[in-house]
Amino acid sequence: MADSGPVDPVPLSERLTPAVLDREAGHRTLDTLQDPATQALFPWLEDVAPGFPDWLITTLFGGTYQRTGLSPRERQLVNLGALTALGGVDPQLAGQVVTSLRVGLAPEEVVEVFVHLAPYVGVPKALAGLRVAAAALEDTAAPSEADRSDLR
Repeated sequence: MADSGPVDPVPLSERLTPAVLDREAGHRTLDTLQDPATQALFPWLEDVAPGFPDWLITTLFGGTYQRTGLSPRERQLVNLGALTALGGVDPQLAGQVVTSLRVGLAPEEVVEVFVHLAPYVGVPKALAGLRVAAAALEDTAAPSEADRSDLR
């Protein structure tokens, strides 16, 4: 077995600290990551499923996204892969492509995600994801480097 380098003497369980649920941090994260069009869906969602938007903001954006184990860019790579593997979630995948640009991924990196996924999720799902991504990239002007630098 190859040597992977020095082992950190601090146990993994002590290095990964769970975030405390924080509604205000959730709102700040949502404002940073999601575009106004996506946020505009929250009142509708509240009408359809009362309490669900608050749960999303508090638990997902105010909890999961507050953990320190992954950067926003890394989280977006995971999101793109998970949604592509799931399939059938084109609107959500398109939104995550836009968010990926907001956190600093270049369009070329977004495209490469789908190429890399092909042997893992299957060529049809990778191609379907790539079609969604290409349309989202075409509809979205990539933010400038200055706009992206504060999200890394």
